[in-house]
Amino acid sequence: MPHTIVTETCEGVADCVKACPVACIHPGPGKNIKGTDWFWIDFATCIDCGICLSVCPVEGAIIPEERPEYQKNPQ
Repeated sequence: MPHTIVTETCEGVADCVKACPVACIHPGPGKNIKGTDWFWIDFATCIDCGICLSVCPVEGAIIPEERPEYQKNPQ
């Protein structure tokens, strides 16, 4: 099951982008309600490896389940 980036918690650090082995994490357009950049996970590409969870320094920004209601998806 893919992971989810919680759009309104994400702070745009992007450690997850560099660490993802399948390049499934992409920048979102604009800013979130915190005024920071944010990223989203392509559920179709995510392999559920958990690396993003281990490298993200923002508590609660990534959750280990597919929850599209928490993640804005620009597509």
